[in-house]
Amino acid sequence: MTVTAMPASAVRTPSGEGARGRTRVASKALNRVVTAVTAEALGVDVRHVAVELADHAGALALTVSTPIRVVSLGLVTSDPSAVRRAGGSVLDRTAQAQRVIRERVTTLTGSAIERVTVRISDVDIQPEARVT
Repeated sequence: MTVTAMPASAVRTPSGEGARGRTRVASKALNRVVTAVTAEALGVDVRHVAVELADHAGALALTVSTPIRVVSLGLVTSDPSAVRRAGGSVLDRTAQAQRVIRERVTTLTGSAIERVTVRISDVDIQPEARVT
């Protein structure tokens, strides 16, 4: 899959002239951008993020599979506000990640994103912080 940015006729140089040619973003490059944005949005290692790209009526449909960091159940039991401090519930954080991925990938690549699906593949349980 190759994603093509705006047609040259839609791009103007500072002098007002139309730019020549097209800019193409190969699927491998787009995959890496989506992987990096997803890892950053959810605070996980890029090695654990998988990306699927698909065409959806001329726009991109992204499916990302990734683990998510969560606070330990012991900490949540003893301090319910820990969920809020960690960024919210898994569903809240996933919804926020969808928005961030859509916005950042569009900004970085110029691609039209139709849909972002985030699949949580695993959890990374953060150990309780010890006070010394």
